[in-house]
Amino acid sequence: MRQTLADRIISSFDQALRSVVPNSTQADRPIPHPEATSALNVSDARHVAGLMRVNHSGEVAAQALYHGQALTAKLPHVREAMKQAAREEQDHLVWCETRLKELDSHTSLLNPLWYAMSFGIGAIAGLAGDQYSLGFVAETERQVGSHLDEHLQALPESDKRSRAILEQMHEDELHHRAQALEAGGKEPPESVKKVMGVVSKVMTKSSYFV
Repeated sequence: MRQTLADRIISSFDQALRSVVPNSTQADRPIPHPEATSALNVSDARHVAGLMRVNHSGEVAAQALYHGQALTAKLPHVREAMKQAAREEQDHLVWCETRLKELDSHTSLLNPLWYAMSFGIGAIAGLAGDQYSLGFVAETERQVGSHLDEHLQALPESDKRSRAILEQMHEDELHHRAQALEAGGKEPPESVKKVMGVVSKVMTKSSYFV
């Protein structure tokens, strides 16, 4: 059945709640290498929790970007591609939340703000055209992959549990980037990349603590 714009808006609101409200969604894939262990002191556990909180917020933002782009995408197959990517990123959201619980920590209180901002950016990207929208996805995944590289280096060697999660996330992000480029994604202007980088830094620094 073909969805009307009103149907899509209602669906978007439901997706937003599932993205920002803890314990409101489930992963399709199990957490990577559930047998992986970690032995952390209090200081290391606090640091890892900060990193995983940042990654969780990044996944909230990614969900919002895809949902915003799916709402305004012009071609049905691009809209479905955005929805599929969001479903796959949903696994990351659950994995990060699970790890935060194991560390006796919490998701960022700023997630509703990150979702709202990212949804608006995604919707605008979708209105700019499907090629630009796909290019925006590719650049987003490139920046996320860069952050994950940094976090993998910052993890304590003993935390194999978090490392397994971030390594699988990194692999998925590279796959999504490749898909977006193969589908005809057009690279966004340098000015847009710089703005994306600034927003990403603000989110990273604040979500680590809050």
